[in-house]
Amino acid sequence: MTVVKGTLYFAMGEKFHKRGARELPAGSYLLLPAKMPHFAWTARKGESIVQVHGMGPFQLIFVNPADDPRNKTGKR
Repeated sequence: MTVVKGTLYFAMGEKFHKRGARELPAGSYLLLPAKMPHFAWTARKGESIVQVHGMGPFQLIFVNPADDPRNKTGKR
């Protein structure tokens, strides 16, 4: 993953927490091994753009299926 613009905050684990997170400014590169539980978020101010790249096959697996937007019913 490459941070193209803005800032990305990244941490590993199955539960969201901000402690121990790394701040990745524009130009940062991150290599993740397959099946590594992780989470990320962006700064509240400004725009952030990330590029996800790698060799396939590629699959997103949500630790908590309720967080998967593909499981949403569209109700808000």
